[in-house]
Amino acid sequence: MITPGKKLKISFKLQVVSDGAQKEMAFKDLLTRRTVVSVYMKNNTGSCDKQNASLAAHAAEFAQAGYNLVGLSRDTPGSHLKYAAKKKLPYPLASDPGDLFARAADSVVEKSMYGKTYLAPARAAFVLDPDGTVLAVAEKVDTADHAAQLKALIAGLK
Repeated sequence: MITPGKKLKISFKLQVVSDGAQKEMAFKDLLTRRTVVSVYMKNNTGSCDKQNASLAAHAAEFAQAGYNLVGLSRDTPGSHLKYAAKKKLPYPLASDPGDLFARAADSVVEKSMYGKTYLAPARAAFVLDPDGTVLAVAEKVDTADHAAQLKALIAGLK
């Protein structure tokens, strides 16, 4: 996994859902200021719903502190549109079925389910500067209290 101080390659493009609309954009265009990228597995699943609910409940606090929030998963843009509306998410959701972000962050890990192993993005969160420099990484997400976990991580940056 990428470590603080390293710089991500941020020129790749993703489909992004924000404010009820979908558009393709370069990942770097999401980094208009310091940004928290919260990687989760799948829309409408228990742990991922908790992870996003925690962020949504504290989104205004992150914005006031000078941070953008971005949720990122392999889900399709159509799924993201429905999910963001249903959960009233006030931040963009990026669709990354090709694991472009995970590869840039060196966070593709081996997982197993029902006896089968496969590669997938790690459930992690990354605090990035606008130029793509990694400021901090939460390698293991506390899905129930993700916002508090990130606030503590950010507090250590000041």
